[in-house]
Amino acid sequence: MYKNINLITAIITPFNEKNEIDYPALDHVIDHLLSHGTQGLVIAGTTGESPTLTHAEKLALTRHIVDYVADDVLLIANAGTNNTAESVQNAKELGAIDGVDAILAVTPYYNKPSQAGMIAHFEAIADASPKPVMLYNIPGRSAVGLTVDSVVTLAQHPNINAVKETTSAEFIGAEVEKTQAVDFSVYTGEDAQTLAAYSQGGAGTISVAAHLYGDDIAALFTAMNSGDWREAGRLQRYLTPRMNALFAFPSPAPVKASLSAIGMVKNITRLPILPLTTNEQTQLNELLEG
Repeated sequence: MYKNINLITAIITPFNEKNEIDYPALDHVIDHLLSHGTQGLVIAGTTGESPTLTHAEKLALTRHIVDYVADDVLLIANAGTNNTAESVQNAKELGAIDGVDAILAVTPYYNKPSQAGMIAHFEAIADASPKPVMLYNIPGRSAVGLTVDSVVTLAQHPNINAVKETTSAEFIGAEVEKTQAVDFSVYTGEDAQTLAAYSQGGAGTISVAAHLYGDDIAALFTAMNSGDWREAGRLQRYLTPRMNALFAFPSPAPVKASLSAIGMVKNITRLPILPLTTNEQTQLNELLEG
């Protein structure tokens, strides 16, 4: 299902002055992304401020995006929490929405389970989900992470077919190498690893920077697919400091501030994430301008 899908964007969730989901702004962001290289969307991920969205909002957000893009875009709905039973129920409800292609499930945060506990957690979600599951390995946010061996074990499950990996290019290479016998796609969740991940056989990138640099990231994949590694290297060198700048402050505040500056969304985040101050926006602009 991920064949030739290189650039997936973890889309932001815009809010209005009433702190409600701003659906007109969301549509504007979707149009922008799809016209600048995005081939798929992760809905209500961390970049979409999922920790501060209610269950009802997540369902409504997902249904709205499904209705808006029809069948033109790969859609991955985030169902993961650190509560297995809740994640299972989320996967059932989100996966039942016609138009959702896959379910994303994160390594359980805060609980700090063992590898065996995480394997059982993901297997329970995959057993219940009506759509294929993408693992999300992000120990920087969850305190625990899947080992390569655990990812390989989970890749044998018939309803687990991908991972969003945010550890290292070394992990990605090992996961690609050890899952070649099954239908399993390895995506990097770190924009700056795009070239390193793809050159090792990764499927692509689940991006934040595509909100601002979609054309450049798409051009990077085009260069790699055509074997023009000099051009790919040039593009990655250009993009890397800008990609890193978008995490100079708690995400997704930098992306929202940048999109707000061009009138696409309001510069509004939900607590505990604060919108960038004027001074912080100036610092961000300096970093993005290089």
